[in-house]
Amino acid sequence: MDVVLLHSPLVGPATWQPVASRLSAAGHDVEVADPRTVQADGPVLLVPHSNAGLYAPMLAAQLDVVATVYVDAALAGDGSDTALAPPALVDHLRTLMDPDGMLPPWSRWWPEEELVGLFPDPATRTAVEREQPRLPLAYFTRRLPVPAGWSDRPSAYLAFGDSYASETARARELGWPVEVMAGRHLHQLHEPAEVADAILRLAAAASD
Repeated sequence: MDVVLLHSPLVGPATWQPVASRLSAAGHDVEVADPRTVQADGPVLLVPHSNAGLYAPMLAAQLDVVATVYVDAALAGDGSDTALAPPALVDHLRTLMDPDGMLPPWSRWWPEEELVGLFPDPATRTAVEREQPRLPLAYFTRRLPVPAGWSDRPSAYLAFGDSYASETARARELGWPVEVMAGRHLHQLHEPAEVADAILRLAAAASD
């Protein structure tokens, strides 16, 4: 199965690279992509993480997607479009932007104590932070189109702890296969083999 791992536009491919290596070793063709630029020929398993989840419905309508496994990811709303950030987050980001409307990199949005344990080691943190772009606040006030019936497509949800508890609950309400692993938002960097196995297991369940 070809697998497209979508990283959030707030970070980069390093957040998925350990999982990509495990899936490649298992015989899958794997691409790690920004959800704003992804292209694929033929059937693929789509695996969005974090904010990339909001792009998945549109991509599933454009590409030959056999299933989508959302990994600790945001979910689109029920309307014809969805916000790229909730109002409370936008309000917080307004306090961080510079005079040109640009934001600091994602890991600098939070107090340092909130990042303790998020990365498995300093080298991994350095690799992730090296790829983090600076985005304008305007990016987060945009809305993305949402195709009708997107949640009826084969889908599953893998949560890390309770950071996305409301999305996990919604996935269950939609009847999707759901698994919850103890961990934080970048748990795929801590346990890539475990996460890779869960992705394949959930993809199979979603496609049944």
